[in-house]
Amino acid sequence: MNLKNLFKIAVRALVRNKLRAILTMLGIIIGVGSVIAMLAIGQGSKKKIRDQMSSMGSNMLMVMPNFQRRGGVSLGFSVSQVLKYSDVVAIKNEATAVSEVSPEIRASGQVIFGNQNTQTTVYGVTEEYLGIRKLSMKSGRIFSNIELRSMAKVCILGQTVVTNLFGADTDPIGQSIRIKNLPFLVIGVLASKGESGFGQDQDDLILAPYTTVQSRLANIDYINSIYISAASEEKSPLAQSEVTEILRRSHKLKESAENDFRIMSQSELIQTVSSVSDVMTYLLGAIAGISLLVGGIGIMNIMFVSVTERTREIGLRMSIGGRGKDILRQFLVESMMISILGGALGIVFGFAVAKIAGSLMSSPTIVSTQSVVLAFAVCFMIGVFFGWYPAKKAAGLNPIDALRYE
Repeated sequence: MNLKNLFKIAVRALVRNKLRAILTMLGIIIGVGSVIAMLAIGQGSKKKIRDQMSSMGSNMLMVMPNFQRRGGVSLGFSVSQVLKYSDVVAIKNEATAVSEVSPEIRASGQVIFGNQNTQTTVYGVTEEYLGIRKLSMKSGRIFSNIELRSMAKVCILGQTVVTNLFGADTDPIGQSIRIKNLPFLVIGVLASKGESGFGQDQDDLILAPYTTVQSRLANIDYINSIYISAASEEKSPLAQSEVTEILRRSHKLKESAENDFRIMSQSELIQTVSSVSDVMTYLLGAIAGISLLVGGIGIMNIMFVSVTERTREIGLRMSIGGRGKDILRQFLVESMMISILGGALGIVFGFAVAKIAGSLMSSPTIVSTQSVVLAFAVCFMIGVFFGWYPAKKAAGLNPIDALRYE
């Protein structure tokens, strides 16, 4: 029996039992749709996080104190005082693969304007910090070197702080606010950056001269971290190596001693986040794929029913010369048609679900060609795997017993 006749017989069998065929396909449709949607949402979320992290500068390096230990107990890195401004100067003067360097000193506290107040973090930095973190000014100006040296009480506000203290669409430049009861003059406003890939509000901050924050707000003689911009993304490894060598020499560490600082590169963070996102995406896809297994079992069940209902038909075909392999192919083609047609509808369903979910979550969704090809391949295998045993049973029937079946 040729393939064309096999398809005709399979189509007639499905049309004869339309509702049963649709209900059988439903398991495959839901399974394929779930896998497509989960992979699309996962890939879209991964792209969104990568783009947001890349917007902070893929050639950025962050130097932080290493975890401190005392008596075998980790004290964390917040108690460390190993980083000094002299380290910033050394990196700026000696590192050839570095373009910009800025210290960062953090101080959290209450900010007050009139009868309004808010809690935020004040970052003590230099003007290079804006270029390193890819921050831009909406209005006003950055603090000058004279203001840095004189520990001037001036600041630049993020959009969230502006909204909380002054209200939306208000220009606060020239106004005086109080940070920890110290008056600060607002000289600039940062352009909005929105939330980071980790849900952190990137506009809830205040920038001020590092000298001012260090001596007047934090009251410390060390710095919390150093932000560095490599000359290019390709030179990030070289910059990291140079900074490590400079800081080890500056801190007078012996060759056998481990670093009392740690360097994190933005490109490494992006790769780590991408790896974690991939694992989560494939895990969600695998969980959704369980419904495909259920759909396959549904196909096997219906094919057994179909074989039982058509036992006399099978006996009649065999009695007039039909071979066992023709019967096997007949039921296999029917099983594969149910699976592949269900898979095609499932891809459309998954695409629609992904788009709706992306709109609700305000996140892009990416339906890749690989996921569509994989869906079709899986549906083909499900049709063959779960249709094989019922088809084999039909092909192995005794023609005389089949004709006598009631």
